[in-house]
Amino acid sequence: MSTTPLRVGVVALCAALLALVALPAFAQEAPDALVKRVSQEALDIIKTDARVKAGDKAHIRELIKAKIAPHFDMQRMTALAVGRAWRQATPEQKQRLSDEFESLLIRTYSNALDQYRDQQLDYKPLRVQPDSNEVTVRTEVVRPGQQPVSIDYSMEKTPAGWKAYDVIVGGVSLVTNYRDEFAQQVSQGGIDSLIKALAAKNAAPTQ
Repeated sequence: MSTTPLRVGVVALCAALLALVALPAFAQEAPDALVKRVSQEALDIIKTDARVKAGDKAHIRELIKAKIAPHFDMQRMTALAVGRAWRQATPEQKQRLSDEFESLLIRTYSNALDQYRDQQLDYKPLRVQPDSNEVTVRTEVVRPGQQPVSIDYSMEKTPAGWKAYDVIVGGVSLVTNYRDEFAQQVSQGGIDSLIKALAAKNAAPTQ
């Protein structure tokens, strides 16, 4: 299954994914402050971690998995990607889909991580009502000699703090980008077929 249409966005998103980790001190942190903090922390990791700089894919995947779990609503992201077929899935199938989709994203981001070192992020002012439970945090990736790329984070307020459930790169949703191919897989063989296809993708040797 292809993951190339959002190549630039994948590179940009790596930074946020690497550092999105919830600590008690930041439990009430505003969503825009959260994105800014964790993105800057991620840049430091990319630039200073010797194993990341050496391209250790297993180490990179471990870092991403450890950091993204607290702050990304993977079940909601998976539901958006699967679309209407999500309602047909059993609780066990939903969990397996979420696990495999998370692994797919982690593999994709780890492969693109080393391209992020020279990028910078510009953070836009947050426009939101005080009582809002969902917000969009807008940023831009500034690339030397090229047009900036917009990276917008759709976030929801949960009892555990703010969590991202989608990323819109240059106007294209990360999760809904997968919807057509997921729907095609489900139409050909059902939910289990999609689970098997994702598991096969994740079991394939990394490039």
